[in-house]
Amino acid sequence: MKLRKQQQGNTVLKFILLQAAALAVMLWLGQDWQVILVLMLLNSLTFYLVIVHPNLHRVLTVRVDPKSFDRSLQIANETLPFLRRGLNKETAQHTAEIIQKISDVPAVAITDRNYVLSFIGAGCERHPPGGTIITNATKEVIATGQLKIIEKKEDFNCPYQDKCDCPLESAVIAPLKCKGEVIGTVKLYQTREGEVPSNLVKLAVGIAQLLGIQVELAELDRQAQLVTRAELDALQAQINPHFLFNTLNTISMFIRTNPETARRLLKRLAAFFRHSLKRRGHLVTFEEELEYLHHYLVLEKARFREKLRVKRDIDHQLLKYKIPVLTLQPLVENSIRHGITPKMEPGTVKISARLAGDEMHIEVQDDGVGIEPEVMSEVFKPGFGSGSGVGLSNVHERLKILFGDEYGLTITSTPGQGTTVFVRIPLINDTSEKGGEKSEIKSTYSGR
Repeated sequence: MKLRKQQQGNTVLKFILLQAAALAVMLWLGQDWQVILVLMLLNSLTFYLVIVHPNLHRVLTVRVDPKSFDRSLQIANETLPFLRRGLNKETAQHTAEIIQKISDVPAVAITDRNYVLSFIGAGCERHPPGGTIITNATKEVIATGQLKIIEKKEDFNCPYQDKCDCPLESAVIAPLKCKGEVIGTVKLYQTREGEVPSNLVKLAVGIAQLLGIQVELAELDRQAQLVTRAELDALQAQINPHFLFNTLNTISMFIRTNPETARRLLKRLAAFFRHSLKRRGHLVTFEEELEYLHHYLVLEKARFREKLRVKRDIDHQLLKYKIPVLTLQPLVENSIRHGITPKMEPGTVKISARLAGDEMHIEVQDDGVGIEPEVMSEVFKPGFGSGSGVGLSNVHERLKILFGDEYGLTITSTPGQGTTVFVRIPLINDTSEKGGEKSEIKSTYSGR
């Protein structure tokens, strides 16, 4: 230390001598004294910043730490699956664990605007997850949206700092923002007092920015699902006008030839409409979905008569479980319209449902004309196979949004032999969402 001070003193002396020599030369050359004064002051300021004030020099010359950048990206990559579900206690806990593992800091905390969502590592039991935010330093960051660096314990402004032996001595508190609004904080702690390393500060800022982007993406996902649900509400009451027109024509024909059959078909059509319009929520029991499908098939059978045969193989254990509304009927409608109708001879549609572990497996199979290879790529495009009703693409996209990309429809087809549509649905057996009132009619599938 003495040697460093001696070297610094020698440097100062040399600088003064050089400044005096430069002053004498410029005066001898007849330079304006105001210009000489400005140059001398600028030289002195530069000398002070670079030589006499080494700490400021270190701050000004700090460079981006590639390791901090890499760690931020790794943290963002690993936390993405959790934060895409939004910011809550569960996702914050997983996120904090990942941050601590990768950044190797003594403690990590994540808060929203009011509560501690997660706390991992060394710390005080007075700040448990789920508790309200206590330290004024964190409240300040939430209020101002500005980064805060704590170098000594007193600056946390914790009301309990005199009542407990908390090991945390310093920290960097970064605001967590979504769409420009502060929604919480990310805090990286140290168990030693003093200056927080610049690479740790950069890491905290990077983590907060990346997590903020991920939370914003989660919000966009949620908005997209709300839009999808709004579209489903509109689709739920929608009746394919071609189906309605053909059904009314069939009923009109029976009015002249068989009034009793016409009366029964009108009752079925009324029940079909009633099921469509009374549904509330986005899930219904499998029993209700089969009831709705049954009304539809009775009307179609009246139209096609012996040309259309229907087989069912339903595991009755599945009746109590829930599925997304309007999942099954559009698949059967597609088989009839595009598989059986173009066929010259009679055709069969088989509906199967079985329990497979924690999933429901549904198949709608027909022996119709099949799908040509060049058309197969079009089947999931909006509107295909639906006329003006609910098409395959709608069912496919809704299943993926609700349950994940690994779900949705799987279609296999052989031209001239038929088509099979396969559906996997996770077992849902809760009453958290009203999926429509329980049918007052005993299911027509009971005992069949």
